[in-house]
Amino acid sequence: MRLLVLGGTKNLGRHVVEAALRDGHEVTLFNRGTTNPGLFPEVRRMIGDRADPSALAAGEWDCVIDMSGFLVRDVRLSAEVLRDRVGRYTYMSSIGVYADRTTPGQDESGGLLPWPVGAPDNEFTMDLYGPSKVRCESLLAATFGSRAAAVRSGFVVGRYNPDFGNWGTALASGNRMESAAPPSQPVQYVDARDLADFLLLELSGPYNAVGPTRTMAELAAAWRSVVPDPAPMDWAPTVDRFHLNDEGLFRLDNGRALAAGLRLRPDEETARDYVAWVQDGNIPPDPPH
Repeated sequence: MRLLVLGGTKNLGRHVVEAALRDGHEVTLFNRGTTNPGLFPEVRRMIGDRADPSALAAGEWDCVIDMSGFLVRDVRLSAEVLRDRVGRYTYMSSIGVYADRTTPGQDESGGLLPWPVGAPDNEFTMDLYGPSKVRCESLLAATFGSRAAAVRSGFVVGRYNPDFGNWGTALASGNRMESAAPPSQPVQYVDARDLADFLLLELSGPYNAVGPTRTMAELAAAWRSVVPDPAPMDWAPTVDRFHLNDEGLFRLDNGRALAAGLRLRPDEETARDYVAWVQDGNIPPDPPH
């Protein structure tokens, strides 16, 4: 497959490129060339900015995977250029698109956040993160029809990624794992490698690409089991406890993604590999917010 990756040199994007090369795909990267520019020297690289994707008008690909589409303006521009140059468009979206944050078991038909009146489509703020993802999904569906896919994930765990990096670091150094969320807090995540493999599939429409719901206590037990004699768990590292925003978002139905080919490895394997990565001298990146 001729694959175009928008981004591809940090976090989940690195996993996508690694998986694509492993599977023998012909990969082209389009990014600004400022993040990890030495990665993947064997891959064709096109340097450019999302605000001016005109360089993409010189190629054709079977699929584009959009890892860097945060601004609505940027996604609109890439869609216009690639409309007749790609077979399908897979967009990395978020579970943050859902308007209902409390009802458990929502599938992809759940109501989505509205676009705020008067909001700019060329600026990024955390308040606009969810609505921007919704609007990008909508414009891609309008442009590409059934050739568009929106992959909605939450926490993505694994090397190069910040999520649960504090747990991996604590276990690697023999320190206490901390959680400001209570033991009963529900949570869903996905291993970055499993999500990368899923993104390479022939997809259409929206998918909740998340793992099964666990409580924080269940997840902590799985992670602590991968090292001998782990330090006691610290459930109160801060004065005020918090809930991961709106726990309904961590009880989503992932049946459609599983049916389409999402494969999920055990929590223990994710934890063991993350700890080993840190023990090899790597440092998890800081969270984006």
